[in-house]
Amino acid sequence: MPITKAVVPVAGLGTRLYPAARAVKKELFPVVDRDGTVKPVIQLIVEEACVSGIEQVCLIVRPEDEAVFRRYFTETLPADVEARLADSGLVRAVERVLELGRHVDYVVQPQPEGFGHAVFCARSWVGDAPFLLMLGDHLSRSETATPCARQLLDTFDRLGRSVVAVKRTPEEWLHLFGTIGGSPLADMPRVYRVTAFAEKPSVADARARLRIDGLEAGAYLCFFGQYALTPGVFEGLQFAIQHDVREQREIQLTSALERVRQAEGGYAYEMQGERYDVGVPDGYARTVVAFART
Repeated sequence: MPITKAVVPVAGLGTRLYPAARAVKKELFPVVDRDGTVKPVIQLIVEEACVSGIEQVCLIVRPEDEAVFRRYFTETLPADVEARLADSGLVRAVERVLELGRHVDYVVQPQPEGFGHAVFCARSWVGDAPFLLMLGDHLSRSETATPCARQLLDTFDRLGRSVVAVKRTPEEWLHLFGTIGGSPLADMPRVYRVTAFAEKPSVADARARLRIDGLEAGAYLCFFGQYALTPGVFEGLQFAIQHDVREQREIQLTSALERVRQAEGGYAYEMQGERYDVGVPDGYARTVVAFART
């Protein structure tokens, strides 16, 4: 079954970007796209999903933030503003936002219980079908003509199993990312059979059980910020919620991925592209510079 739905959690507080995130949601921070248009992070994410074949995108929002996102994707221009923009071509850019908005739905996360809990809130919206999960504070740039999300979806189509996108990452960054252990598939370049998931492991733990043959010393495969998942992940998340299985005091996704791996098998795809974490100051600065250069 091809994936046609995407889930994007945007319910985080963005505390690492304070005080600016007190005034503007981090997912609405501006980035200059390759066409010279200034777009918020969330628009770039929705655009990538739609150009990759996704038909509907669900934003997981805090109760007080739903109106903010709805307004961005549905509010037309006031007449005086439209008149000012008429000669600049930016009216069309705003119309494009409204077109994207027709593909966007909203689900509320009532309590801030963590990333995994946010994903679980989309269970009814997703239904009994596979789905694409994209982080709301990560952007990507493909190194090929195929968008990063489409690369992942193509891999899922071939395998029919959950696939997480990963990126080679130096061990000094392991404290920032979920990480996999595994082995490469001989008949599918850049694809790995996962033998373990670890949420932000220590260097010692990674060296002991997450090394992968063929990677240079000190390099590991860490999460990229995109996941193609079977609905079985909701069973894993439900188990974590019912049994209060937490990592760093929150319901996370990684333990659910491990349960899916044990039940169904799990795979990883080494993305041909770069990830940009806009949720931290250095990452946001790096994102702005990288996107301005392309």
